[in-house]
Amino acid sequence: MTKQEIDPMPEANNLDRQRLEALHSELHRHAHNYYVLDAPTVPDAEYDRLFRELQAIEAAYPQWITPDSPTQRVGGKPLDQFASVRHAVPMLSIRTETDTESSGAQAFDTRVRKELELTETEAAVEYVAELKFDGLAINLRYENGVLVQAATRGDGENGEDVTQNIRTVGQIPLRISAPRLAAVGAALPPEGTRSALERPGGEPSLLADEVPKVLEVRGEVYMRRDDFEALNERQRGRIAAGEKGEKTFVNPRNAAAGAVRQLDPAIAAQRPLSFFAYGVGEVAPQSVGSLFATHMELLQTLKSWGFPVADEIRVVRGADELVAFHQNIALTRDQLPFDIDGVVYKVNSLALQQRLGFVTREPRWAVAHKFPAQEQMTTVLAIDVQVGRTGKLTPVAKLAPVFVGGVTVTNATLHNEDEARRKDVRVGDTVIVRRAGDVIPEVVGVVPQAADQPPRERSAIFTMPRICPVCGSAAVREEGEADYRCTGGLFCNAQCKQAILHFAQRRAVEIEGLGDKLVEQLVDANIIRTLPDLYRVGFVALASLERMAEKSAQNIVDALEKSKQTTLPRFLFGLGIRHVGEATAKELARHFGGLDAIMDATEEALLQVNDVGPIVAKSLRTFFDQAHNREVVEQLRACGIYWEEGAASADSPKPLAGMTFVLTGTLPTLGRDDAKDKIEAAGGKVSGSVSKKTSYVVAGTEAGSKLTKAQELGVAVLDEAALLEMLK
Repeated sequence: MTKQEIDPMPEANNLDRQRLEALHSELHRHAHNYYVLDAPTVPDAEYDRLFRELQAIEAAYPQWITPDSPTQRVGGKPLDQFASVRHAVPMLSIRTETDTESSGAQAFDTRVRKELELTETEAAVEYVAELKFDGLAINLRYENGVLVQAATRGDGENGEDVTQNIRTVGQIPLRISAPRLAAVGAALPPEGTRSALERPGGEPSLLADEVPKVLEVRGEVYMRRDDFEALNERQRGRIAAGEKGEKTFVNPRNAAAGAVRQLDPAIAAQRPLSFFAYGVGEVAPQSVGSLFATHMELLQTLKSWGFPVADEIRVVRGADELVAFHQNIALTRDQLPFDIDGVVYKVNSLALQQRLGFVTREPRWAVAHKFPAQEQMTTVLAIDVQVGRTGKLTPVAKLAPVFVGGVTVTNATLHNEDEARRKDVRVGDTVIVRRAGDVIPEVVGVVPQAADQPPRERSAIFTMPRICPVCGSAAVREEGEADYRCTGGLFCNAQCKQAILHFAQRRAVEIEGLGDKLVEQLVDANIIRTLPDLYRVGFVALASLERMAEKSAQNIVDALEKSKQTTLPRFLFGLGIRHVGEATAKELARHFGGLDAIMDATEEALLQVNDVGPIVAKSLRTFFDQAHNREVVEQLRACGIYWEEGAASADSPKPLAGMTFVLTGTLPTLGRDDAKDKIEAAGGKVSGSVSKKTSYVVAGTEAGSKLTKAQELGVAVLDEAALLEMLK
């Protein structure tokens, strides 16, 4: 007999086998840290290096490839169809509380106490409160710690074998051992606070210290919202590139379900799926009751074996704490990174679960308490265009009223023309509407016509109007932007309040005391419709407003009068021309010297100005090409607004050209805003921080750290008088 026959694994092979097993363990540990704990311990490059090393060993010894190998996450040939799987323990549904308010929790507790024959004076029942995930239920079967099968719920008795696709989900362990994590028992409720009801036969068990030979873990495969959005973005790119058969997905649940039921696991591997465990099916040779005393202990043990369990799960007692959990999750629902459609309550004690039993194949010891639906179907009655306060035009679907997310919805945004066309929403279509919290409802997509229904002739494709529906000004779409905007800024009633507030702000013409509430009153009362109306409103009209005292009315009149004396840059900035900020307004004033020259300048002439590029030049030209905008400017001048206009920049002396100033402290004569304006008008620049490149620091009273920094760097320091002398 040869040595090979006595020892079928030579020493070199034995070393390879040991290395393979070590790589299995190391890669499983790194995958768990990355996918489940969200705490990667090695860089991606190191993980990839280890993975490639394992692939090389398996290529040399294909007989060593096992179902739990990390390389088997992705693989397998496309299937013609899914095989049927009969569940060893049926995947039963649980009762749903139709009352979405807190009374649903109270009704469940009342039923449980009645079944247990508890009086009002006896201890509160202890429950585990969980999230109701909006995904796809999955049963994972492990034999001797290795994942051998994954099946969908199906009809509860029989599901579909989706093992190849489930192997691609990084959060699902291919092999489990106990304990995976340390000190998980700390998450259990303190011993002194446990209900006596949970241990009628003695003390509860600790975490199971070994994995049963047969273990079926049940949970939900889902898709995170950010992963869903990224997937749809990739799909849109493929559609734009002309790839056939591609589509975007309506919601994360549909995307997750579609990925799990892909016949080609390579496609499933490209879909970013996640998993949460929430229970078990068959356990052998032990029983669940022999391993655990409570459902919470079961969940914590699953966590110790490497399965992700939702952090939001809580042990609660009695109806009041169930209600509090339901209300808290309802308030924070939209902050979760994944979708849920309710919560689930389960009696914590497994002994009590057994006593309560089942009714019509539903457990008496559990209930799903849903939230108001956040997606519903309805019909598009019309598509209107709304004009926002900044001039943005938004298509809005007018809907047949539908109750979504706790409110009746009659309008839903289509965002912009591109989005409306991409979703192909038309008048008369049946659509899915989504509402999340206080977010404006949106149309998710169009419901396809049923195959057994006669085809319906659809209305025309939506097209954004090219004139503003409020004021009739041109609606334009700038290059590279998705939105159309009204160009009627000063004239458009839809933009009136915002235009007035912008004009009156401190860095524009500054009308002291003219705030949001007063502007709202003036516009809503139809006292003011355009900017010039501000200077026509009298003391009597102001004093007649609600909660407006005579002194306050007089202060506003005085502030309006004071604001008439301004500067060209402030006035130009105050007009609210898109893309024209303070710095650009100053450069325009310096270059052209007067407003008329700016209003008449061609795009080519505007491009000669510092800080003005093609977008700004086009925006200026578009604004001043609107006759009503010019009319508003002339009316403001007629109302008495004036400024000193100078010569164009080529002829203007710039005594401070090339100098950089920093202002600190209080300047009693000029004030820091006026000082900045004068420095910039003289060609200087004003910076917010001191450096070696600073020319001068102008220090007023109560100068701060900037003065200290200037002294440390040796930067020259001026007082206000010295600055005024330089400006002469």
